[in-house]
Amino acid sequence: MNGNEKTLVVKCPQCGSSVPWTTQQLFKPFCSERCKMIDLGEWAAEEKRIPGDPAVDDEFYPDDTIFH
Repeated sequence: MNGNEKTLVVKCPQCGSSVPWTTQQLFKPFCSERCKMIDLGEWAAEEKRIPGDPAVDDEFYPDDTIFH
């Protein structure tokens, strides 16, 4: 940066805090490791999902044998 450029600031997806988009901010887009881990836990617990059709058809694998 040459001093005239502004630092991009985003909102933490977990808590909404302002997060400067710099190399010093290790957890971006999150404000902290805590917010990053909360978000990861929500994905792992399947509380968050990406909309769309399932990747595996339950009718084709009804007993989940391929996953065990």
